[in-house]
Amino acid sequence: MVNWTVILNIAKTHLLTKLKSTSIAALGVTFGIGSYITLVSFMTGLNTMLDDLMLNQTPHIHVYNEIEPSKEQPISLYDKFSESFNIVHSIKPKMSQKKIHNALPIITYLEGNENVRGALPRIETQIFYLAGSIELGGNLTGINPIDEAKLFNMSDYIVEGSAEALQNTDNSILLGIGIAKKMALKVGDRVQISPINGGIFPLKIVGFYQSGISDVDAMQSFTTIKTVQRILGEANTYITDINVKLYDIEQAVPLSKKIEQQFNLKAVDIKTANAQFDTGTSVRNLITYAVSVALLIVAGFGIYNILNMLIYEKMNDIAILKAIGFSGTDVQLIFMSQAMIIGFVGGVLGLIVGYGLASLISTIPFETEALPTVETYPINIDPMFFVIGFSFAIISTFLAGYLPSKKAKKIDPVKIIRGQ
Repeated sequence: MVNWTVILNIAKTHLLTKLKSTSIAALGVTFGIGSYITLVSFMTGLNTMLDDLMLNQTPHIHVYNEIEPSKEQPISLYDKFSESFNIVHSIKPKMSQKKIHNALPIITYLEGNENVRGALPRIETQIFYLAGSIELGGNLTGINPIDEAKLFNMSDYIVEGSAEALQNTDNSILLGIGIAKKMALKVGDRVQISPINGGIFPLKIVGFYQSGISDVDAMQSFTTIKTVQRILGEANTYITDINVKLYDIEQAVPLSKKIEQQFNLKAVDIKTANAQFDTGTSVRNLITYAVSVALLIVAGFGIYNILNMLIYEKMNDIAILKAIGFSGTDVQLIFMSQAMIIGFVGGVLGLIVGYGLASLISTIPFETEALPTVETYPINIDPMFFVIGFSFAIISTFLAGYLPSKKAKKIDPVKIIRGQ
């Protein structure tokens, strides 16, 4: 029968009498776990920020009417040419409209799907920005600003003004920050735009949009769908694009294929549209976890070396304990208890240090024009990191204490005393 009270009292006495060695061992655990939590929180925070920068603005499914060359050319309709080798030059796209036919009923149908969080109409058109003698080519997108802010976090990319101002102000525009700098415009000014079919329309600037991608910010602006329909002279049913947001991104591929088959439209899912970006994300995550595992392994070897030396420093104590009647199992339990106490204390301190350092990093200013909404370094404080870190502290100290204590269990006390 193991007397745990005596075992733990002896373990505590050993740790307190060799306080310097105990502190070094505990600090080894603390440093390893604290470094792991800080590093993985910082790296995953950066990865999440980069993912959000791209994915927040990207619909899970983009539906539009793609204008492409006809699959069947007139020559294929004549049977007498069927056995001939035909060459057709200057193939022209088939005559079709850019708008989506029956767009509003399609949107209603998509919103009734249990996997769809929202389906928003858009109108994409090319325009010229006019200010005095300055003419800039660009893109104007008609949107429902409030809905875009809810589903695609558009408000995070509005550096001045708001989605509500765009919604509530007639003939208004949310201008790309790059365009505003080139044309020396500010909120409240008016900018004239001209669509490719002619005409000049003045719009009031109610805010600036900054995506973080300079090429986009130098061309892209937003207004309401009704304003674009008025500029183009189209009916209120004129819609060129539908952006779909899902509850589960994994449903994007099958649903996009279903939309293409059912409505004869082009539907591009987010995985296809961002295939290269997904590859970069996978590589970054792989590097993050590889570095984290390597750090934990290095910390584990350090913990093992420290505890190994700590046990071998107490060989005389082992001999005395065995000489007064303690069994080998009792001796092993004493040193295992010491290792677990060091692991527990060091692990808790490591969690505190890791949280403190991660929180400190999250307060350091990080300002860049490419990321207007990011004010400090991004940190991802995930409770799972703390569970993994503490579990590793306990497991590593258990193994680090078990291996040398098992050897100490078999030591002959007479040989140790004679050696002295």
